[in-house]
Amino acid sequence: MTHHSHAADVIAVVPAAGVGSRMQAAFPKQYLTIGTMTLLEHSVARLLANAAVQQVIVAVSADDGWFDSLPLAHDPRVVRVTGGATRAESVLAGLQHIRESAWVLVHDAARPCLHADDLARLLAVREYSRTGAILAAPVRDTMKRAEPGKTAVAHTVERDDLWHALTPQFFPHRLLTACLSRALSEGATITDEASALEYCGYHPQLISGRSDNIKVTRPEDLALAAFYLTQIQRQENA
Repeated sequence: MTHHSHAADVIAVVPAAGVGSRMQAAFPKQYLTIGTMTLLEHSVARLLANAAVQQVIVAVSADDGWFDSLPLAHDPRVVRVTGGATRAESVLAGLQHIRESAWVLVHDAARPCLHADDLARLLAVREYSRTGAILAAPVRDTMKRAEPGKTAVAHTVERDDLWHALTPQFFPHRLLTACLSRALSEGATITDEASALEYCGYHPQLISGRSDNIKVTRPEDLALAAFYLTQIQRQENA
């Protein structure tokens, strides 16, 4: 099914084909639960809570045995596509499913604590930007660079101007597609969508976001995400 979209529409792509090896779980981390919903369902719900987000394309692995059993799979605004071996390939698979959309939002499947106001401020950049933006949090901890290949401190890294890249990341559809395609074909190291734009010479804007917008990557992250999500839901329902 191809989505016919208007220039004001925003379509989200959620890469969810990873296996989450750091979680020591028997299944991909996006299917771990907080309350009655999986991380993936929470993350998608945070996106769909904003009326500008018309559709969410979820890229899952070809042998994914979990997605179809979720209520999410039956939401008319949610589309499943088959992802690739890497995050970049999964995002590209989602982008190729979009016939035309002015703007694309890419969000991690295991980042369930996105605040509505952060999302709104990120989406607002489409009114004035042609390059796009990412949510990011200024680094607060002291940063150390290790000696190459060792677990010994080489030196302290100046943390001024250092930011933690978060998601969502938000770019014009054509620009992101072109940059990801080029970066992949040239063998560049792509760790997030912004890095594909950087590789092609663009400088996405940094939108300061809340540091509780955490990504669940290790077992201890799940309890923290559950706590943050409870706080968010309490604020929203107040």
